[in-house]
Amino acid sequence: MALPTNALATYEAVGNREDLSNIIYRIDPTDTPFMSSIARETATAVNHEWQTQALAAAVTTNYQLEGDDITADAVTATVRLGNICQISRKSAQVSGTQQSVIHAGRGNELDYQVMLKGLELKRDMETTLVGTNQAKVTGADATPRKTASILSWIKTNTSKASAGTPGVDPAAADGTGTRTDGTQIAFTEARMKTVLSSIWTQGGKPDTIYTGAFNKQVFSTFTGRSSPIEQATSKKITASVDAYESDFGRLKVVANRFQRARDVLILETEKWAMATMKGRAMLSIPLARTGDSERRAVVSEYALVARNEKANGGVFDNTTS
Repeated sequence: MALPTNALATYEAVGNREDLSNIIYRIDPTDTPFMSSIARETATAVNHEWQTQALAAAVTTNYQLEGDDITADAVTATVRLGNICQISRKSAQVSGTQQSVIHAGRGNELDYQVMLKGLELKRDMETTLVGTNQAKVTGADATPRKTASILSWIKTNTSKASAGTPGVDPAAADGTGTRTDGTQIAFTEARMKTVLSSIWTQGGKPDTIYTGAFNKQVFSTFTGRSSPIEQATSKKITASVDAYESDFGRLKVVANRFQRARDVLILETEKWAMATMKGRAMLSIPLARTGDSERRAVVSEYALVARNEKANGGVFDNTTS
């Protein structure tokens, strides 16, 4: 059949209203596993400092004479550490006209853009803390301050490349240096167990293992998951590992999109914190008008706190494909 003569169809009609959904769909991830799992502190200075304490090594020679005069044992002093607060920001600017027109999927355009910038800022901060190999930088008038990332702290309990180009840990666990990446090798359960044993020997109680996408799948092939398990009753195949029962306790296994794919981090999350400058945690700042538009910045000033790196470890220089 054909359209009857002179029948008006949508192809010729003028004035039909548009059909635009009032929902805006986003796919970009905004989950920040590391920042969401660690503690929060308040910084009141650019150089945020803390102390660690070690006990004297246990000995087998602690036997004393009867009636002996007692002299004081050597004192083990605390260690004073610190990290620099870094300023990160995102900004949005919307014209007066765009603020006035009717929008689909949001009410106030500037508020919507500020919300998006806040989500982007969180992603930047997560990447800074666990996805960069960055030492702390004190900064100057023309040099931005930088906070030392997690890779600048983990030194004591590591597994890294030894052949080819060897991997090298930071010279000191104080945020002043970075890792030297080595030739990439396979992530194995044996390497991970070595690190877990080392952490336990130091006194740590790790609770979470963070991986990238590729090595999360490698992890799922470790002992107990060498082949998928099919649940016949639920018609479901389980081929993933979300927890690992080690000889030293149970650990969650978390994939983090924002860390380096070559790193596997084994952490006691209570031994990490993010210190934010007082009053400057995700702060929304209205900026002065410079024309027919409105501007706003979202600012965060923060530092990573490594409360005691010996409670943590890493399996480094892993292959990623």
